[in-house]
Parts: sequence; C-alpha cells; structure tokens
Amino acid sequence: MEEKRGQLVEVIYLNTDNGYLVGVFHTDEDEINVVGYMHSAVKKGGIYRLTGEWKMHASYGEQFHFNEYFEEMPESEEAIESYLGSGILKGIGPKTAACIVNKFGKDTFKIIEKSPDRLTEVEGIGSVKAAAVVEAFNDHRELMNITMFLQKYGIQASYAVKLYKIYKEKTVEVIKENPFKLVEDVFGIGFRTADNIAKKMGISNDSPLRVASGIKYMLNYFAGEGHTFVPAEYFSEKTAGILDISKEQVHELMTALALEGEIHLENLENRTVISAMPYFYAETNVCKNLIKLLKAEPKPIQADIDELIRITESELNIELADNQKKAVKEALANGIYVITGGPGTGKTTTINSLIHIFNRYGMKTALAAPTGRAAKRITETSGYEARTIHRLLEYSFSEDEAIMRFNKNEENTLDVDVVIVDEMSMVDILLMNGLLKAIVPGTRLILVGDADQLPSVGAGNVLRDIIDSEVVPYEKLDEIFRQARESLIVVNAHRINKGEYPDYNEKDKDFFFLRKNNDPQILETIKSLSYQRLPEYYTDCDPMRDIQILTPGRKGLLGTHNLNKELQNLLNPSYPDKNEKLIKEKLFREGDKVMQIKNNYNAQWRKTDDFSEGQGVFNGDVGFIEKIDNEYGEITVLFDDNKIVNYDFSQTDELELAYAVTVHKSQGSEFPIIIMPMGWFPPVLMTRNLLYTAVTRAKSAVVLVGGEKYLHGMIDNNRIIERYSGLGIRLKKFLEEKIIE
Repeated sequence: MEEKRGQLVEVIYLNTDNGYLVGVFHTDEDEINVVGYMHSAVKKGGIYRLTGEWKMHASYGEQFHFNEYFEEMPESEEAIESYLGSGILKGIGPKTAACIVNKFGKDTFKIIEKSPDRLTEVEGIGSVKAAAVVEAFNDHRELMNITMFLQKYGIQASYAVKLYKIYKEKTVEVIKENPFKLVEDVFGIGFRTADNIAKKMGISNDSPLRVASGIKYMLNYFAGEGHTFVPAEYFSEKTAGILDISKEQVHELMTALALEGEIHLENLENRTVISAMPYFYAETNVCKNLIKLLKAEPKPIQADIDELIRITESELNIELADNQKKAVKEALANGIYVITGGPGTGKTTTINSLIHIFNRYGMKTALAAPTGRAAKRITETSGYEARTIHRLLEYSFSEDEAIMRFNKNEENTLDVDVVIVDEMSMVDILLMNGLLKAIVPGTRLILVGDADQLPSVGAGNVLRDIIDSEVVPYEKLDEIFRQARESLIVVNAHRINKGEYPDYNEKDKDFFFLRKNNDPQILETIKSLSYQRLPEYYTDCDPMRDIQILTPGRKGLLGTHNLNKELQNLLNPSYPDKNEKLIKEKLFREGDKVMQIKNNYNAQWRKTDDFSEGQGVFNGDVGFIEKIDNEYGEITVLFDDNKIVNYDFSQTDELELAYAVTVHKSQGSEFPIIIMPMGWFPPVLMTRNLLYTAVTRAKSAVVLVGGEKYLHGMIDNNRIIERYSGLGIRLKKFLEEKIIE
C-alpha cells in the first residue's frame, strides 16, 4: 500500500448516492488520476492523504485506487483561499473566500472556529451570513470526523452523510454507545457490520445490545429462507450458535423483546413460536381481510349463469370443460375464489372467460401478477393488459427508511370491481397483505396459480396455505386439454408431479433426454447445444434470447457460477472493442445477458420506445448490458420491457450473469427452450417440485442432459422442505373463533 498526499483539483465523476469518485489529484511530484470512495459531499480543493495502490486501466491508463483517506486542513493562504472558494462550504464563493483570507490570513480557520463573530469584520458579511458560514464549516468538519471514525471500522464513507442526517453532531457518540442501533436506523448497514464495529470497540459477546440485535438479525435471516415464524426452541438453538452464547441468554432476551413489543411470541399448534412483527401483523391482517372478502356480497350479475357461459363460449369460440364451468360459476358467486391447476389445464382460458363476462356487464377488472415477466406473459396469453402487483398498488420507496410504500391502501383503495391475480404461487405474505389492504369488501378477488410450483422467494406460502385451509372456496383444474396433450412438456409435467417418470426422445416431440456419464460431459454438451446444435435445429433460434439454462444450484461444475463463466466466453467472448469490468470476481462484458437478483424500488429507468421514466427494477428481471463506462463507473442495462437502467459499479451486487439461472429464479417466466443438467447436486435441491417447476417454464422444448439416475432420483424425492408459515392455521382459527372486526 502507498500513501499519497495532495489536493483534489478536479472531480471528473462523483456518485452522490455512494460517494464513488473519479478525480484528478495534485501531489508535490505530479498530477495523478484517483479512484475510490469519499463522502458524497466532497468538492475539489480539499487536501487529503490517500492510502491505496496503482492499477492499470485498459482505456484510462494508470489510476491510484484508494481505500482510505484523511482530510487535512490547508495551511498556506493560497490553499486556504482555494479550499474556501471551492464550494465545500455553502454560501462562500471565490470572492468571499478571497476577502476572508485577505482579512485573517493563516488564522482564518482559527477565527471561524474560535471567534466566529469576527467574520462580520469582512466587507459583505453580515451576522446572518457569518452564522451560515460557521454552520457550514462545523457541519463539514463534523462530517469529516464521522468519516474518519467510520473508516477505522471498515464502513464506507458513503454512509457518513446518511448517519449525519440522522444523528447530527451526536453521530460518533451514538455509534460508540450502541453500534447495533445502526442496523435499525441506517439502510444498508447490517448486523455483521455492526457486530464487527462492536467487537473492535470491545463490546462483549453476551451484551444485551448484541443479543437483541442478533435475535432480530436471525429473524430476518429465517424470513429470507421463507419462514414467517420459527419454533422458539429451534430458533434459540440456532441463534445461540451464531452468536456464540448460551440458549438461556437468547431465551431471556427473546422474552424481554416480546414484552417490549419488538418481536412476537405465541403458542401456535401447541408450540411456542417467534415472529418478527411485520410478518405476524401481515399474516393476521391477511386472515382478517380474506374473511371479510369471503363474507361480503359481491356486485351481483343479473343473468342465467349457464346461459351466460354458453354465450361466452360462442363469442370466444371455445368449449369449457365441466370443471372450468364450475370455476367460472363459483368465481362469479363468491367474493374470493381460487383457481389452481397445472400446465395445459385451461387456467388462462378460464381467466379469459371471466374477464369477458365482467366486461359484458361493465365491471372494471384489474389483472395482475407478481413480476414483470409474469405480467408480460399473461398479457400475451390472455390478450388483456396485466400489471405487476406493485404497479397496480402504485408503489413508492423511501431509501432513508428502507421502506416500500403502496399509494393504494386502506385509505386509498383500488377503484375496481374485480381483481384477478395470476401466478399466485410467487406471492409472499407481505405483498399479499399490501394487496388486500387496497381491496374493498364487495370487490371480487380471484386468485389463480399452480400450488405445486416452488413457493414464493419471500416469506410465506400464501397460495398453498389458502388452499390447504379449505376456508376459501377453490377449484382444481386437472383435465389436460387435447391440444395440450400433444405436447410432451405438458404431459411430462403432470407425470412428474404425480411421481411418474417422463417419456422423451419421441419423433417430432418437444421433450428430450441426452445421456451423459459425468459432469464434464454434461457441461460440454450444454455448451454445444446452446451455441450450435439447437440454433441449427430450430429456425430463428437466438441462443442468447431463446435458450435458457436452468440448474438446481449455484455451486459446482454445473452450478450457475461456472455455467455462466463458460457460456459467457462461448456466446459473448471478449473483443478489443467490447468494454468489460471485473467486480468482486464477477466479470461483466458489454452484450452480456444479466438478471436483477433483488428488488430495487428506487432504481431510475427510462424506456427506449416512448421515453417515459419511472422507478423500480425487480428480482428476476432479465436484460442485456448495453454499455460499460469505466471512466464514470457505470453499467447500462436494457431490460426485456425496453427499460434502460444505469448501475453504479458499487450496485452490481444486484446483477448476475443470466445465461444460466437457478430454477428458483426462473419462477413466473417462460422460455422457448430450456436446458437442464442432470448431475449431482445436494439432495435438498434435487426434488420433484423443483424439476416440475423447471419443466413448466418451457414453451417449445425441454432438453435434459445427464444421467437418468439423477432424473429418477428427483422424481422419487418428493421431500418438501418445511416452510414455517401460519396463514392456513390462522385462517381456520379466525373463522372458528370469529376473530374479525
């Protein structure tokens, strides 16, 4: 590591969100280009000591990349004038700076700090302006002190401004007193970061502050695994292991936090369980609102329903099966209704029939899905415009609070008569809670989805719980229609779901199995299929857009990490005129296929077709890298729905290469052709419903590559990982005990 001392003479680029800086730095020897993170209020003119190392950039030559910096106050009159006139202090420009330095010389900073009233001796500075100058100077010094303090504990300078906005001059005092407070108050700082600070400060493992924060951290961890509650005994054991303390200490703090209303403890099915408050409230609110919809009388349709169905069949040129007719009748009669079933059983046709009837009677209908890709697919298959649930509810996001808000809620409800939600297996409990808040009893709510798909990525098991509770009426469509029976994809999906082995390699069919003996052979076959064999076999097949590799896991030769590296080099190789960037062992290249891997409600986008603008990029959105700008530290991605989004290099943890994705990440999507390796993965991943979900993502062809023993093993493994969710339990309890307002 080297140290450079000098003045920041030019700011080429500064990302005010995270403090990422590209600048020109003047030292005693020469001018150098510097790259690193400073607090986002940095301006040229400051004098710094930078610690870092030299790196060679392909386009911009040698750059000094610093990971630590320290601001020094200038000492010469010329440097002081330059510093004050740089814009660092609000209200002081070059002319005022010159006047102040002419008056006080090298004592300028001493005057501002110790005798601020003397600033009024300078022509043009009255008492109000003098006070503003002093406030700006003190704010800047405080901000720098905070930045230096945070640097010692490995916290990015970009957090300094956020912390200062919250705690002001007490920032350092607050952190020293309780570093775990940052976890709750500052978006982006997690338990592990706070724990590292605490350890460096000498805070003991069994400190109540640490244990309380650890309990909340573990609740969030379990929520990330899909659970809305955890059995208390199991939770205590796991948390004690993570925090390296006793179970008794965890239990003691759990009880205290529950008494303070910060977590929830209750007896559920004869065992004590622990929940984070948002998930407890969400489950109870969803129960109440579902039962309200169930008990409410929907707007009646004055017609002979059997005759109405006959008219609909005639006008749409379709013939509904008996269970589809039953589903239509019940959906018209009930305030809430569930339609479930596998591929090819007519869910879309049933939805279209219902929308046709609602339109006939002038009822306003909203069609929604959990993700943008799912909404787009439903729009294409139904002919009616679908929106994401987030868009339907008019979401907004507060970065400072890390809270997503819906403008449509109990105080500003949806102005519709009917809400139809497809792909319900992907809806988690928090999103369901937001949706139900905006629906007035008397509005029809129709939930459609395949309950045998993998459950939602977020916490809860909403569709499965609602069906299993038998509180809400539902119809399972199980008849495969003649046209769908011609597709082995559809037939085999149902066979797999029933635990039967699929048929494949039939002439002129769409389901193939290529036997390979080991992982290296499987890998080479997948590469050959993607690059050459399938594009040659299928007319107009684009290997980047029409072929998707789905795999059970992320690790190993056949996991997403390695498959993406191999396919990137094959399908989008390096060229001199293609910019690329290596960030934390992930190499991004212009032209790469990428996926957004977490919701970013605050991301700004603009559309290439109509130039409209908006916010929000969502987990599972797929796009292609249009541009990598190494000078400004940005990656530009064009997503499927013509949205352009710019990512700072520090935000690329939200992106992954998407030549290969996990089956979980493919939920709600549909691809012309899918390829899936059949090699060894941990048994917990090699399950029947994971294979079923993968197969149902394909539209034109499924190609499985590997050993039949792995295929048969997945089908035989009907182990469903238990997901702790209380919606079904609560629904029965609420209805039995009539717990409803």
